[in-house]
Amino acid sequence: MTMDDRDELRAWLLALRTPGLGPGGLRERLDAAGGDIRAALAQLSRDAARLGEPARAWLARPDEVQLAADLAWLAEPGHRLLRCTEVDFPPQLEHIPQPPAVLFVVGDTGLLLYPQVAIVGARGASAVGLAHARAFALALTEAGFAITSGMADGIDGAAHVAALDAGAKTLAVVGTGPDRVYPRKHHALARRLAAQGALVSEFPPGTPARPDHFPRRNRIIAGLALGTLVVEAGLRSGSLITARLAAEQGREVFALPGSIHHPLARGCHRLIRDGARLVESATEIVETLTPAARMLGGELAARLGATGGAVAGPPRVASDDGVAPGPAEADGDTGYRRLLTELGHEPATLDELVRRTGRSAAALSSMLMILELEARVASLPGNRYQRLPGG
Repeated sequence: MTMDDRDELRAWLLALRTPGLGPGGLRERLDAAGGDIRAALAQLSRDAARLGEPARAWLARPDEVQLAADLAWLAEPGHRLLRCTEVDFPPQLEHIPQPPAVLFVVGDTGLLLYPQVAIVGARGASAVGLAHARAFALALTEAGFAITSGMADGIDGAAHVAALDAGAKTLAVVGTGPDRVYPRKHHALARRLAAQGALVSEFPPGTPARPDHFPRRNRIIAGLALGTLVVEAGLRSGSLITARLAAEQGREVFALPGSIHHPLARGCHRLIRDGARLVESATEIVETLTPAARMLGGELAARLGATGGAVAGPPRVASDDGVAPGPAEADGDTGYRRLLTELGHEPATLDELVRRTGRSAAALSSMLMILELEARVASLPGNRYQRLPGG
């Protein structure tokens, strides 16, 4: 990390920890400053009195020990502060109310660009509900979707574990800092997610679990996903908040029906009465979300192309005729062929591929996503990639 990079990260962290600012206030100042965090911070310092005494005091005399600890956390391998000004910030989050300004990520940041389905539900789920969560997670990953959830007990954890056991893509959005694990019983799951998937948080390191953090977390789960599946939920379940937020964001909401005598079916039945899609198989979800997945891929391609990155086509989820054109071949881009050549036949990390190809990590993540969906490249633990036979 260069001194300039460190100074820019420090400016972001200083702004993020300013009391009373919030993601909306930070984004407003960034917009006014043309995306320059240093200029935004300078303006914030001039206007600090409007945010109140805690903000003024923090900006006048910030806690340098805290900021140093944040920078040390970000310097560790696999840790990243993904900023809304960066090309690989998830475009789907730009379309939600109160979008986050940053995301702290542990693991594979590229997963946030994949077409995702959120699977949520009761913490005290039944054995049948857990089995449904595992089965739907597995089927959806086989169709090309990543599984997003909140690492909570019950349905969330079952969906994550099913994807991890299958070597598929999954990411958890948490309501604590990225260095905290909640619930504590999920330390092993958190380690697997960090190694094979991604842990994502809007909150800086050291932030404990608080009740008001989880609705904020839920809006990001709903925002990242093209659709949200509720497997089991009581009438007071937090999963209904995620479903409501997804509906308000214009995303699809799916619910599994259950017995009229089962308390954890009542939340799903309410969702269905309110307009959620009743589903009995993952195929129904795939068919519904395929157009949105293609649109997301097109938006990502346009974003990367506008910034000089590699233009990757839409994600290759199941198409109407069962055969989707391979964008790596259809666009005739020699960049894909060069990437495969540089990858060779031994596993390589994303950082190694950046050095070999001279392309940005954002561009390579997009290209590797396409090659993986075309079964020409496989992702391995440790943010490594392996060329497949015939790839």
